[in-house]
Amino acid sequence: QVQLVESGGGLVQTGGSLRLSCAASGFTFSSYAMSWYRQAPGKERELVASIDPFGIITNYADSVKGRFTISRDNAKNTMYLQMNSLKPEDTAVYYCVRRLGRPDYWGQGTQVTVSS
Repeated sequence: QVQLVESGGGLVQTGGSLRLSCAASGFTFSSYAMSWYRQAPGKERELVASIDPFGIITNYADSVKGRFTISRDNAKNTMYLQMNSLKPEDTAVYYCVRRLGRPDYWGQGTQVTVSS
C-alpha cells in the first residue's frame, strides 16, 4: 500500500531553517510527480512546491520562492523540502503528496512552528 511519511518538522525561530523529509513506499516513487502542501489553522490548504518525477522541473508558491527548495532522491524513495529564512506565516502542518495529475495520496503531515 502507498505510504508517505513526513519527518523533520519542529519549532524554530524566525530566520531559522528546517529540512522536511518524506519517505515513500508501496509504489514506484520515480514514476510520480510529488508535492508539498501546507495548512495553517483556519486557512485553506496551500500548494507549497512541486517536483517532476526526474527531479528536474520544480515549481513554488510565490510566498516561498527563493526561501524553500524542493528536491528528491529517487534512489532513496525520499523527497525533501529545505526551508530557509522561515517566517511566522510559514507555521502550518506540512504534507507530502503524491500526484497523478491531481494529488492522490497524502501523508499524515508534520508540524512546523516558527516563533517570532
